[in-house]
Amino acid sequence: MKIDPKEIEIERDDIFTYRRIRRAIGYLGISLPILLVGLSFISFFKTQLQPSISHYYFTNLREIFTGTLCAVGLFLICYKGTSNASIWKNDNLLTNIAGIMAIGVALIPMNPDDFAIKIYTIIPYPEKWLGWFHYGFAALLFLIMALLSINVFTIGQKNETRDPKSILNENNIYRFCGYSILVFIIMVPVSESLKFFTYSTLVLEALALFAFGIAWLIKGRALGDKGMIGKKLYQENNPVDTEKVFEE
Repeated sequence: MKIDPKEIEIERDDIFTYRRIRRAIGYLGISLPILLVGLSFISFFKTQLQPSISHYYFTNLREIFTGTLCAVGLFLICYKGTSNASIWKNDNLLTNIAGIMAIGVALIPMNPDDFAIKIYTIIPYPEKWLGWFHYGFAALLFLIMALLSINVFTIGQKNETRDPKSILNENNIYRFCGYSILVFIIMVPVSESLKFFTYSTLVLEALALFAFGIAWLIKGRALGDKGMIGKKLYQENNPVDTEKVFEE
């Protein structure tokens, strides 16, 4: 059967698009805490280090906080994953919900310590109960991110029969990232109640975002997949990165 060159080109473009969206989501997740914390130490921005990521909504770095989360949300909504009969493994459904949650976290702020600094956006009302939407959106977002890493990203190599898997196999990384997200997020309220240290919430949220970002970068093959990387991560023996093959 003759293969249509146009079909090959469409498939190649789809692979490029999926990988680039995955990498974009990963880079944004990792860069958010780095940017917010890093810029806090530059006097020009007149922003002190905050107790949590969400507290940056009420600072001069608000646009970075809201802009990055909205970008992540839009990428997640535009990302068309695979469907599955199980809700817990339905890539398309979970990423759409996660995208909506990310935008909700960005646009509906947490309750500030001092309501005098309350900044009104889409919902111009000072009721404290509105702040709980922010916490709910954030919790659901991280929960879905963990589910994607543990249940969805691991599907591709579930029945893999090639060479024995390395400890650095992508599925091991996805599971490690997913369970790490769950642990870090569960530790947030624990650290708040036990008063571990001043910036414990900020650190735990940053670590959860790093785990989230790493999972998406590995899924997007940000490190490439040739040679030893391909063998260890993806069980593939590629002499060159596969994207370079598609470009030829």
